[in-house]
Amino acid sequence: MSNVENKIKELGLQLPEPPKPLAAYIPAKKTGNLVFTAGQLPMVNGELILKGLLGQDVEIDAAYAAAKTCTLNALAAIKGVIGDLDQIKQVVRVVGYVASVPTFTQQPAVVNGASELLLEIFGEKGKHARSAVGMAVLPLNAAVEIELTVEI
Repeated sequence: MSNVENKIKELGLQLPEPPKPLAAYIPAKKTGNLVFTAGQLPMVNGELILKGLLGQDVEIDAAYAAAKTCTLNALAAIKGVIGDLDQIKQVVRVVGYVASVPTFTQQPAVVNGASELLLEIFGEKGKHARSAVGMAVLPLNAAVEIELTVEI
């Protein structure tokens, strides 16, 4: 087991199997020394674990936790392409989409679930550029979606 996967386990978390695409795309794509993931939803065993809008029917804490799940799914997608997460030299970018009502402005607090998990797993190599944006709706009515770009 890789050092990265051991760290995930030490955090009391589990790296899932690589996610299956829900449409005509692949979960991750390598080009040069970068790997880009497709947007990952908070899916556990094929089930969406958090639906709805922040500022209406979803609390920040629940969406923060869901962002962690999305991040684990993104790491699984990356592993599906490169085989060993220890090949990751650094996390380059995180993009977080948060389904929210127009008056909700705490998208960064939700996407911190992804950012803070990456820092816990990768330390200094986990520091990244980031966008956290509000969306009217996400696929399957998901509350959050996360994309990663890593350098290998």
